[in-house]
Amino acid sequence: MPRRHMSVKAADGTELRAALRTLRTGLGIPETFPPAVLAEAESAAADPRMPEADATDIPLFTIDPPGSKDLDQAMHLARRDTAGGTGYRVHYAIADVAAFVTPGGAVDTEAHRRVTTLYFPDTRVPLHPPVLSEGAASLLPGQERPAVLWRIDLDAAGAVTGADVRRARVRSRARYDYAGVQHAIDSGTAEEPLALLRTIGLLREQQERQRSGISLNVPEQEVAERPDGGYVLKYRAPLAADAWNAQISLLTGMTAADLMLSSGTGILRTLPLAPQGAVARLRRVAEALRIDWPHHTSYADLLRTLDPRRPAHAAFLQEATALFRGADYTPFHPGHPPPQALHAAVAAPYAHCTAPLRRLVDRYASELCLAAAAGQPPPDWAAAALDGLPATMRTGTHHANDAERACLDLVEALLLRDRLGDTFDAFVIDLHDADPASGTVHLTDPAVLAPLRGTAPLPLGERLRVRLVEADPERHAVLFAPA
Repeated sequence: MPRRHMSVKAADGTELRAALRTLRTGLGIPETFPPAVLAEAESAAADPRMPEADATDIPLFTIDPPGSKDLDQAMHLARRDTAGGTGYRVHYAIADVAAFVTPGGAVDTEAHRRVTTLYFPDTRVPLHPPVLSEGAASLLPGQERPAVLWRIDLDAAGAVTGADVRRARVRSRARYDYAGVQHAIDSGTAEEPLALLRTIGLLREQQERQRSGISLNVPEQEVAERPDGGYVLKYRAPLAADAWNAQISLLTGMTAADLMLSSGTGILRTLPLAPQGAVARLRRVAEALRIDWPHHTSYADLLRTLDPRRPAHAAFLQEATALFRGADYTPFHPGHPPPQALHAAVAAPYAHCTAPLRRLVDRYASELCLAAAAGQPPPDWAAAALDGLPATMRTGTHHANDAERACLDLVEALLLRDRLGDTFDAFVIDLHDADPASGTVHLTDPAVLAPLRGTAPLPLGERLRVRLVEADPERHAVLFAPA
């Protein structure tokens, strides 16, 4: 399920940052790593297991948010001649965390405890010590690094025609952020390997439409400090470059899933079809936000028509993430194919493998793919862990979701704390099935989704003037009532 992104633009030392630090303490989020973990990480950073194959001649580049140091992926895109015309070759390098982490060691044990990097509006709590995740294992520009290097060939329509993966030494040549990429491509100043991001991204989006897949361009919420000391919350729409970059990662995850399925051993990211009740609820949200959803149009087709720069569409995209509930990890072994191989949103088998610096399962998926491509059995440490990984990942994901929800509630409570009794324009976007006098409202300004409780059935799909009756940062609670 896509995260509801939120970032803080307020200055260091503000009340909001202090409140977020207190929140992390209350949630038991570790501030640092145990000494034994740090010592092992330092040793591994100084002496990684470097592969023999040399791919440093490939001029890879990275695309990440400004200031990011934990760079999991680097790519190079090129045209290639095929019998059917012009095709494309994607080289996708993924940080080889296994070159630094010893199975059963201190860093590995701590990673199994943390499971995933935790993202907060003002900071992140990493899966691995920064000496690895932001240093020796990160695909920083100009640095030779061990990597899991994919080669994926596409035809003129963007369909996969061949793929391979191996360990290799790589060196990224350039580091881009999304705004810079978008500007370079739009202005025509991007060199071909970068300009092809749009070409291949659009082809892969067309492939996605043909298989009825879904991509959610969920907008980020930004928290900025006002001159009077208060806060403002607004949406930031993703750029087209975000989506094109995501398509390259998605392509790699689908290719990894196919490779593992062909070998008989692997772990997939799976998602059942959204139940009719969830789709029906989303139709009510569309009605409330005045979004036209013809009955003959699938939710996948509808989502592609939405503009995340429009507040009503942004709110709908946030609510549409409910369709991704029920995602899980499904391991399988030779002779025992997975009972569920499909990821319903991707509309194909799919695996998490492109973010090993930030997600535990990806290290295992890469190892299984490397073994499959080499025609060898997977390492014992990877195969032995497969059946236990889903439970581990579920626990970690649940923890991350709890932290995310607590952050959102805290930020909204702080944002609205000084406006008790004020009235706002809102849409009633959902009702509780057991209590039609309670539901959810989306405020026109600020960009807040919050509970609403009345004394009579609420008008679903109607504009409503609401009054703020509770905004308690200590309890992370916000509540509105009809005005």
